Amino acid sequence: MAYEEPQLLVSTDWLGRHIGKPDIRIIDGSWHLPNAGRDGRAEFAGCHIPGAVFFDIDEICDRDSALPHMAPPPEVFVSKLRHAGIGDGHQIVVYDSVGMFSAARVWWLFRYMGFFDVAVLDGGLPKWMREGRETTAEVVAGKRYHLTPRRQSYMLRQVEEVARASDCGGAQIIDARPSDRFRGEAQEPRPGLRSGHIPNSLNIPYSSLLRPDRTFKSHGELTEVFAAAGVNLDQPVITSCGSGVAAAIISLALEILGHRDHSLYDGSWSEWGGRADLPIETG
Repeated sequence: MAYEEPQLLVSTDWLGRHIGKPDIRIIDGSWHLPNAGRDGRAEFAGCHIPGAVFFDIDEICDRDSALPHMAPPPEVFVSKLRHAGIGDGHQIVVYDSVGMFSAARVWWLFRYMGFFDVAVLDGGLPKWMREGRETTAEVVAGKRYHLTPRRQSYMLRQVEEVARASDCGGAQIIDARPSDRFRGEAQEPRPGLRSGHIPNSLNIPYSSLLRPDRTFKSHGELTEVFAAAGVNLDQPVITSCGSGVAAAIISLALEILGHRDHSLYDGSWSEWGGRADLPIETG
């Protein structure tokens, strides 16, 4: 099925029909794991969807945190986006150069800051290009607009809250990392982190939510994935991963299914796995 939900997920056909309209803003949110050997900004400079601006999650972040690309203070977020020509009343479409990965993180950041007219492009730049749609290397300077943040603090969870959920319940913790990393059988891509997972967490590798072309599976298929992992969609969820990027794919899938009671552990395994005072499980 082709998604056309401008607050969640839109198809390449949808963007093709709406590109160029005065209220549409397109963002390239490409980011890659440290061991991927890719540079999202450099790739954007060579090829992107016309009219797109680049959103660097390693730049638009909390610079006072030792953890990677943590959610920025509202004033930092607003300052960067105003200069990119994005403001109140715009419909935003975010994509990435993998198809479905870091774009979900940018989508989540916008919603965390109180902007809900934002969607992820299903299948991203690879699907756009496979269909022979236009790309460019030209970067268009944007006019500054007013942008009013309304931070949704309930959407973000700190380590103490996750530890309580792990110990006492109250929310299901879903880890989006690949299964071998979750089980502690594969080394983490960031040095210095232990291998394993948060005790009592569940594993849904983000790739299990996607088709081979990196578009989301159907509602029915997504429901089956959550059920197979032991998730009760009538209960609250905390999403997690390596550094808060893939966790947002789980968050987006929950929204697609109409599950609203979820939040994201921003520090994720970069924090939990790096602290010797926090328990881990393997297997």
